[in-house]
Amino acid sequence: MCGIFGYVGNKKAIPIVLEGLKTLEYRGYDSAGVAGISQGKTLFYKDKGKIGHLAKLLEKKRLEVEAAIAHTRWATHGKVNSLNAHPHFDAHETLAIVHNGIIENFQKLKSDLVAQGIAFVSETDSEVIAQLFAFHFQGNLKQTLLKILPLLEGSFAIAGVHRNFPKDIFVACKNSPLAIGVGESEYFVSSDVNGFLKYTNKVIFLENHEIGLIQPSGLKIYNEKGEIVAKQTESITSKIEEISKLHYPHFTLKEIYDQPESINRLFKNRFEEEFGAICLKDMGIDEETFMETSRILILACGTSWHAGSVGAYLFESLSRIPTQVEISSEFRYKNPIVMKDTLVIAISQSGETADTLAAVHELKAKGAKVIAVCNREGSELSRLSDHTLFIQAGPEIGVCSTKAFTNQVVLLSLLALHLGRMHHLSKEEGIHFIREIKKLPGLVSEVLSCADEIHVLAKKYNHFTHFFFIGRSYMYPTSLEAALKLKEMSYIHAQAYPAGELKHGPIALIDSNCPTVALFGNKHTFSKLLSNMMEIKAREGPILAFAPRGFDEVSSIVDDVFWLPDTCDEFASIPTSVALQLFSYYMALERGCDIDQPRNLAKSVTVE
Repeated sequence: MCGIFGYVGNKKAIPIVLEGLKTLEYRGYDSAGVAGISQGKTLFYKDKGKIGHLAKLLEKKRLEVEAAIAHTRWATHGKVNSLNAHPHFDAHETLAIVHNGIIENFQKLKSDLVAQGIAFVSETDSEVIAQLFAFHFQGNLKQTLLKILPLLEGSFAIAGVHRNFPKDIFVACKNSPLAIGVGESEYFVSSDVNGFLKYTNKVIFLENHEIGLIQPSGLKIYNEKGEIVAKQTESITSKIEEISKLHYPHFTLKEIYDQPESINRLFKNRFEEEFGAICLKDMGIDEETFMETSRILILACGTSWHAGSVGAYLFESLSRIPTQVEISSEFRYKNPIVMKDTLVIAISQSGETADTLAAVHELKAKGAKVIAVCNREGSELSRLSDHTLFIQAGPEIGVCSTKAFTNQVVLLSLLALHLGRMHHLSKEEGIHFIREIKKLPGLVSEVLSCADEIHVLAKKYNHFTHFFFIGRSYMYPTSLEAALKLKEMSYIHAQAYPAGELKHGPIALIDSNCPTVALFGNKHTFSKLLSNMMEIKAREGPILAFAPRGFDEVSSIVDDVFWLPDTCDEFASIPTSVALQLFSYYMALERGCDIDQPRNLAKSVTVE
């Protein structure tokens, strides 16, 4: 959600910032723009639409500047148009800024500036930063930043250029990530370190309330008091991977098919099968932390929350530890009670999810120990947490999460088994679960080999506009994720419920125009779910079932069934989810949707 990129150095700036923006494209955006200083003027080009459109425009203009900033915007304040696209300027275009985050008091600041005779041209909150900067500017970038930043409430990562300083970029942040890549006589600014890994793996992370002044000759960082901060460069060990769809028509489909490999990658060197144990020694997590844990709190949003909800079942089943799952955006306002023996697990694919970061800040202030589960080295969540477990899913370009979800669930199952063996689970039980986990890549491959069958089902059901998804136990959070995927990819309204809740209201909506997708992967509750199906059929509701092979009773009740490979209840969410990812993909394909970048969505939700 919104991407910042900037460059100062000895190369042509515009091609580099455009390339940097392309690496941030996965975050989701609706407009893009660049700005720089040339011959005392602020030059810029911005418009709604894709980066490719902006690149073609810049080819004709041949804009050459020594320092450039660029941005991809995901609309929060104001419509999607060229005026609301970034960069934003002051009234006389003496400077340009790009901004990630939200300025919560922008209306008050804007009113005060308008009263001073300053005219605004956009509907955004971001423009107030540029106007405020120009209003207080007296020739010194540092002093101006120190003066205006305390006036801004909310979250921000800011990069800017000023016509008096054509070779400089100024930066600042508060509760929004910003990284500076350090090269040879050149610097890169990005909201994601992957933006500049092609050029350098040396990075400095800007912390809350810090500001930076960047020139080709050097970088200076100051704290909120204006004092120089000695920052150490860090080395990012992960290598940037080539981003390619290969022979697949969409990144999303490729990433669905990546899952057997990504799960295998997560397993590598993790099993001590003869002991029924999981090896986590290289993660730097001391065993005392696990031994003292008597309660687990999981924080996440969206798909990661669904993975965490599956994880809660796993922790309570395998580890026998009470587990609470909270939506991050709600949790931070509850004035939470944090017990000494509580282990907090914060899950975020990007490691930059604003609500989860805010909740973790709250918990860290209360003394909690936090383990992060994320996919990106160098992310703010990984730096904020005490320890980080990387899901190793590889780059996920499609906005709708697929392989990240399955790897999150698998990693949580490994952690649950590890805790279980430390507390009560026998060696024999541990060996059994490891053998079941090791089957997962093969089970996923088996589902993928039946993609054509799922496509046929999508063709049959794609004309419906409302769906129910139901399941019990592990299949309930799995149904939540399946419904979300259908909404995200195909724009079809879908609602997930625990199957037992149908009679408590939702069944009033069941008719011949509202199909129910029933998830039978949980053997323990099979007969109960079968009874729910009878209730739906009595009301003429169409039923599409996803059920393990051998459950022949299902086919006599439902309209259609996709047969899944059999596995134990604890891991049934993996093959079931993969099948439903394919179902959502083919539903979207039949409806002509933009599958990799669905409307209104962003990959990385960096604002609350």
